[in-house]
Amino acid sequence: MRILGVDPGLRRTGFGVIELDRGQVRYVASGAIVVPADQPMSERLRTILANLREVVRQYEPDISALEKVFVNTNPASTLLLGQARGTAMCALADAGLAVHEYTALQIKKSVVGTGRATKHQVQTMVQHLLRLNGLPPPDPADALACAICHAHTGQLSERVLAIDAQTGTAVALPRHRKTLRRGRVIGHG
Repeated sequence: MRILGVDPGLRRTGFGVIELDRGQVRYVASGAIVVPADQPMSERLRTILANLREVVRQYEPDISALEKVFVNTNPASTLLLGQARGTAMCALADAGLAVHEYTALQIKKSVVGTGRATKHQVQTMVQHLLRLNGLPPPDPADALACAICHAHTGQLSERVLAIDAQTGTAVALPRHRKTLRRGRVIGHG
């Protein structure tokens, strides 16, 4: 399975493509879409959209993972970042890809083992997990980490859903959901 990870941003949108084969992850490609800050907002968003469409066309991923954005101390910046994230999500959905969303905490825990990991720690673990010759730049590293997070947690989530489908609990109890917390499956009613 080929997974495209995206780290949305208005200045730089990172992307990373990995292959998942029998539980092993392998590097395919990564980079950053650099958006000129002097352009009007509509042009900046169009740049993100067009470039992500090209990434999808070129690397043909099967699925995508996108980093969730939380409210920062500056609400205006959060709204602008939300527009970049929405543009990225539309590009992925428009290409027919399922979009899975992960928080920065989930991504860091999955890749580094702690939600308080620094950018450098994420870069180092991405380099190690994908056996890269050098440290990846921050934006592509975050996108690759997002893809790796999906490779790790997406499989377990799919297994939980498959078990629910086999036992019929998903149909019998539609409000019942299962989530992952610290590597354990937790049921919520």
